[in-house]
Formats: sequence, C-alpha cells, structure tokens
Amino acid sequence: MKLISISSGKVLPLFGNHHPDYKSVASAIRKNSISNLQNPSTVEITSLGVKGDEQADLSVHGGIEKAIYVYPSEHYDFWNQLLTRETKKSTFLQHGAIGENFTIEGLLEADVFVGDKLLIGDLQFSVVKLREPCFKFNATMGYKGASKAMLQSGFSGWYLRVIKTGVLRAGAQITVIPGAREISIAQQNKNLLKNRDQQDLWE
Repeated sequence: MKLISISSGKVLPLFGNHHPDYKSVASAIRKNSISNLQNPSTVEITSLGVKGDEQADLSVHGGIEKAIYVYPSEHYDFWNQLLTRETKKSTFLQHGAIGENFTIEGLLEADVFVGDKLLIGDLQFSVVKLREPCFKFNATMGYKGASKAMLQSGFSGWYLRVIKTGVLRAGAQITVIPGAREISIAQQNKNLLKNRDQQDLWE
C-alpha cells in the first residue's frame, strides 16, 4: 500500500449545465499532481491538509475534519471507461482529477473503517468519513450522471484528519492501524445509497 500522487488546487470558476440554478460556481475540485512517482517532490502537510490547497465551500470540504481527500487509483479505469462511453470522447484522467489530494494504491473502501489510523511515511492520519458527491463533480467530469455513478459504484474515497503534520512525497508506504472497526467506508456508502434522495445529485 502506498501513496502514488499528492495533488493540490486553487479556487476557480467551474462552468457547466449541471445544476438548475447555477451556470458557474466557485470550486477547487480540479487538482493537479504536485508530487508523483515520476517526480516525487516533497510536500508540506499541515493540520488543514496539503499546504497551498484551497477549498471553495468549507461546509462540505476542507477544515480539520476533511483536511485530506483520499482516492484509490484502482478506480480510475472505471471512470475512464464510463466517461469514454457516455461522453463519446476518449478519456484518460490524470491523478487528482476526482478532486483528491492523495491518490493511493492497495487500499479500498471496504478495507478502511471510520476511526482507523493511516501511517503514511512519517505522518499520521485518522479516517473520518466517505466523500459525498454533488453537482460540482458532474460539471468537473463533463457528465451529468457522474455523482450518481460514484454513489452507486461505491467508489467514493474518504476524508482524513491530520494527526501528525510534516512533509510527504509520493512513494511513501501506507500502514493501517485498525480502530474500533464499527463501520467501513463501503458500509457508509451503502447506507447513503439507501437513504439519499438521488434527485439532489442533479442526474
């Protein structure tokens, strides 16, 4: 299990016909890799996440409890195939495209439980909750069914709280220290799928 990319983004206008009320919203969902296996630059991680990374709406992203958004690289094939089929455009997403700060390999939603600790390099993090998709994800992907696809596939990724700050670079190994193991990220997603009104995903 390892960290293969660290990504960061700035708040910019996000355009799209993916919400009935807005043609443009502010968002920093578009992230670019600043440390990867080809260029493993050192990146500072603070209690609020990747230094220099921005969030437009702190009610749903960022802050102490959602400082880092993690996404498994294994899901990228799913998105590339889905978007190529649905948009009729050949798609090859780069790491960070889902809006994540950390792209990882070897660890999926079913393996991770709320309250687990993740040791990544010399830093320590705590698993908080799954990511809930919204219309901004649809606009970013250029496909009005993207949020619904994330919810139905369970390929949500999850948020981390930073326990020990410091510096990280791509290639760092990940170790899981189990917590109470009462609910996994995958189980959280199943509960959300069962209870959420999917109309608010603006399919």
